[in-house]
Amino acid sequence: MQTVENNTIKNSLNEKDGFHIWWRLLRPHTLTASFIPVFIGSMLAILDGSINYLLFLAMLIAAIMIQAATNMFNEYYDYVRGLDNENSVGIGGTIVRDGIKPKTVLILACSLFAASMLLGVYICLESNWWVCAVGLVCMLFGYLYTGGPLPIAYTPLGELFAGFLMGTMIIGISYYIQTLSIPANMVLISIPVSIFIATILLSNNIRDLDGDKENGRKTIAILIGRKNAISLLAGSFVASYIITIVLIIAGILPLWSFITLLSVGQALKAVKRFIGKSTNVEMIPAMVATAKTNTIFGALLGISLLIQIFIPFSF
Repeated sequence: MQTVENNTIKNSLNEKDGFHIWWRLLRPHTLTASFIPVFIGSMLAILDGSINYLLFLAMLIAAIMIQAATNMFNEYYDYVRGLDNENSVGIGGTIVRDGIKPKTVLILACSLFAASMLLGVYICLESNWWVCAVGLVCMLFGYLYTGGPLPIAYTPLGELFAGFLMGTMIIGISYYIQTLSIPANMVLISIPVSIFIATILLSNNIRDLDGDKENGRKTIAILIGRKNAISLLAGSFVASYIITIVLIIAGILPLWSFITLLSVGQALKAVKRFIGKSTNVEMIPAMVATAKTNTIFGALLGISLLIQIFIPFSF
């Protein structure tokens, strides 16, 4: 019977065997949360006349590996703590549905951290060793999200940490290794990006609210309830767009950055797809739409900066 239920869940989630198992373990829909900040930080550096493409590539790969490792630690520790089972939605499912040994997932996560540290050495040699300290802090919090005695995932602070570390910090590092400076404008530009990244985690916590509550988590979605959490998601989208518009009007972002408003439709889809839904499977499209909103907004913002280099257009 358990095998039948397991296969039913895999079919409903369109989970396949073979290479697809390892691809799901990476949770690829979340990886834009690492790609987008590196892209934007690097585009800001190009706009200021400085770019080393090898550094950009090293930073990009390191950030993606850290994000993937964090996802694997999440998979491992949620299983160890008994949060995940064969019916869990929103996970890679490699342990509970595909039979991959937990130790294998843990070793892979540690290996990705080690590989990212090697890239970090190259990045530091080409820039500054302070980058190493900042990078290690990001990795530590990536581990502590679900690892350690008091996982961040069990608190209302998950979205705050995710937004700041994956948004402002990664954009800052990506910019700094190219220019060896951190201007105030760069920090301001990182704010809407950070909010969008935080909404990915918020959407995940909205979907998992019932199960997380049963397992003792205290996420912001649990504390304020699903209806208010959906309102918070909508409000976060609105705040990000308003901040972006203000930055454009203030001349901090180029007029080309108005193209980021093309992502508004995707944001509306994300909110609408949460309303009236009660099961995890029903809310998956809403979470996917939230991740796509971050991807589209971030990509358009980075492209607008690139266009500004060739066709300057500002107030």
